[in-house]
Formats: sequence, C-alpha cells, structure tokens
Amino acid sequence: MATILIINDQPDDLATLDRALAGRHRLRVAASLRQALQLTAGEPGPDLILLQATMAAVDCHRFLGCLQPGTAISAAPVIVISRGDEADEETWLERGADDYLQRPLRPAIVAARVRIQLELQAARARLQDQDRSLTAEVARRLADNLMIQDVSIRALARLAEVRDPETGDHLRRTQRYVRTLADELRTHPRFADFLTPENTDLLAKSAPLHDIGKVGIRDEILLKPGRLTAEERKIMEAHSLLGFQAIEQAEHDSEQAIDFLHMAKEITRSHHERWDGSGYPDGLAGDAIPIAARLMALADVFDALIARRIYKHPFPFDQSVRIIREGRGSHFDPDIVDAFIARETEFIAIARDHARAGALVAG
Repeated sequence: MATILIINDQPDDLATLDRALAGRHRLRVAASLRQALQLTAGEPGPDLILLQATMAAVDCHRFLGCLQPGTAISAAPVIVISRGDEADEETWLERGADDYLQRPLRPAIVAARVRIQLELQAARARLQDQDRSLTAEVARRLADNLMIQDVSIRALARLAEVRDPETGDHLRRTQRYVRTLADELRTHPRFADFLTPENTDLLAKSAPLHDIGKVGIRDEILLKPGRLTAEERKIMEAHSLLGFQAIEQAEHDSEQAIDFLHMAKEITRSHHERWDGSGYPDGLAGDAIPIAARLMALADVFDALIARRIYKHPFPFDQSVRIIREGRGSHFDPDIVDAFIARETEFIAIARDHARAGALVAG
C-alpha cells in the first residue's frame, strides 16, 4: 500500500481524493505546508505527493527540498492540483511537477493519474535495483579478472625467479621503483596524459614481466659468473624479444585486447632501449621509446647497480645514484632522471626493504 501525502485545504478536493484513493492507499493529509513539515518530520518520505497549487507558489523541487531535505521525499513524484488553464498546467510541469490535475476533480481521473505515477515510480525503483545488481556483478567479475591477472603475473614472474634466486627481490624492487617514478611524474606535462591512476596500476602490474624472456636463455649464459662474450651477450639480449613474443602470443590466444598485456609487451621489448638510440633491440630513441619502457629502463639499471649479481658485487648507493645522474639525456629520459633525483631517498628505502642479507652495499 503506497503512502500519499495530500497537501490541500479545500473540502471539495479532499472529499473527491478520499473517494478516489481511500482503501487502496495510505493517505496523510496536511492543510498547510507547516503541517506537512510536521507530518513528515523523522519519517520515510511518501510515495507520491498531491499538492494544491495555491500553497506552493515556488518551484516544486525547491518545495520538496524545504519540506524534508536529505531524505527520500525528494524522489516522490508530485501531482499539482489547480483550477488553472493549459498555460497554468505547462507552468507547473516546467517547474518540476510530474503531472497535473485540473479542478473540478473526477475520482476516476485522479485514481488513474495516481496509479500511473506510482507504477512509473515502481518501475524506476526496479531499474535502480537492477542497475545496482548489475554494477555489483560487474564489480565482482572485474575483481575476479584482476585477481586472475595478478595470479598470472606472479606465476609468470616466478618462472624467472626459479631460474635465478635474486630475481624475486629484483622484481619486487623494480615494481615499486616504477610506481614511485610514475607518482612523481603524474602531473608532469609530458607524462600526465599517460600516467593516469589506471595506467599507473597497469604499469606496476606489468613491471614484473620485464625480464620474463630470460626463461628462454640457457643457464650457462644466464647464470655465468664472469663477463659474457660478445656472442653470449647477443644471446642474452634476445631475452627482450623472447619476452615480447611470449606475451604477444598470450594476447593473441586470448582473442581480445588486454591492457596490461599491451603494456607488458612494451616493457619487455623496449626496457633496454636508450634515450640516445644506442640501446636494443630496435635502436629506438627519445620519445619513440614507450613511456612505460623508459620508466622501467631506469628502475632496472638502478637495481642492477645496487644489487649483488653472480657476476658482480653491488655498487654503493651514492655511486649508483651518480651513474644514473650521468646517464641523463644519454641512457635515460632527462625528466625521468629528474624524477628519480626527487625521489632518491625513496628508492634507497625500497632497496633496503627488499634485500637479502649481503645482497646490497650499505650506505
């Protein structure tokens, strides 16, 4: 049973409304706006309002706001009752009324108009419920997909970690380095369009895949304790293309575009490119290098400098920072180096957070 608030002080109107609606709806009657305020104070809003026009010579929406602000009453449809002509009807509809009844009132017309408005209101409520349910289902499926993405990334990254025990800490550090750089650059004119919150999340998720191609490199090269020969280095450098091809095949097999895989492809292929064009595999230079790969390039080199490797001792932090600075405009995008300098202490803190005993040089 719907609750209808009648704001009307005309006996003839009230008698007709009672004949048309009593027994089918719960009627609350107020003879003035003040009484209407008292009736609705602290109660749920009505399902419909029948408003005598001479009591509210103001915009209907403003009336609803002053009647009971911040409650469901503002969503209740309003039918205005007046003795006016067609122009008066147009005026009230323009002011926000949902329907209009002209005196003298006829019970059948009143009942029909009320029924239509209540059915429309119920339909709107059902649509809102369906929209909420659909939104919740989309959110659930999105969460499931994100979880699958995260698990897939960790599983793939774990493949590289199994081959080289130091890789796990390296992946965790570089992931945080990349996010730190992205946070610093997110308002920079050259990077703001790309480094949206969504892309920054994708970047951080994709970063651990940057060296996935090393899974395809033979152990005698990947784990060689000494300097690589020219031929071995060429084989090692192939890891960027191997990783790119593996992710591209995964994307192809999925038969749909997946944002984090697209970014992962950019990172795996191009994170060894250099700003001056002397990198590999494609010899890209400057802005031709994808932004994600440029960020990864600095993060990867910094971590390679400060971490112990089977073929080298770790460099002290101050020396590692100096080498990054010296690579500004040659190895690295100058603005990304500036971002690194601005967040240098955070980089060092991250390095210490994710380090095995003896893996880093203190200081």
